[in-house]
Amino acid sequence: MSNDSPFMVKTKRRSFAMLFMEVIQMDLVQIGKFIAELRKEQELTQEQLGEKIGVTNKTVSRWENGNYLPPSDVLLAMSQLFDVSVNEILSGKRLLAEEYKEAAETNLTQTLKASSFSLKERIDFYKAKWLKEHISIMVFIGICIIGVALAGVVCKQGWIISIAIFLLLVAHGWRNNTMMAYVEKNAYDGSGTR
Repeated sequence: MSNDSPFMVKTKRRSFAMLFMEVIQMDLVQIGKFIAELRKEQELTQEQLGEKIGVTNKTVSRWENGNYLPPSDVLLAMSQLFDVSVNEILSGKRLLAEEYKEAAETNLTQTLKASSFSLKERIDFYKAKWLKEHISIMVFIGICIIGVALAGVVCKQGWIISIAIFLLLVAHGWRNNTMMAYVEKNAYDGSGTR
């Protein structure tokens, strides 16, 4: 991943700052306060909002504190949940009709500048996320395969070892196929096209 990937925000604050230097006009603190206001209007905790949109309460807190901007799919989900436009969320306030068009152009321009990460970076991010979410099942499957292989060695039965090798190939195929389906669904904004 390059140093300016927005997915590196958690671990590389400096990268985040560099990415958004061009987007100074977009007030992340104001956006965060507006998200908090909308959440409280719905009488939701940060944890409840996170569950509804598929993130942790810490992530919601980071948005509300203005540390970084929610990704586009989350902005759309919050827009529907809070019954406001994405434009209003990015403006950090409810907009009057006459303010709407001007704010839309400004927000669109700034958001396009901010979302300059590549498809490869997005794919790498979602692969790592999938692996992190499924590590326990992969370890369990690995232990089972090792157990079958050891049983074949102890019993001196080549066919049992062959079964372990077959299970390893099946497990690898499952991992690769489910991970890539997840990556395709998320890296292409759920639409399958970019």
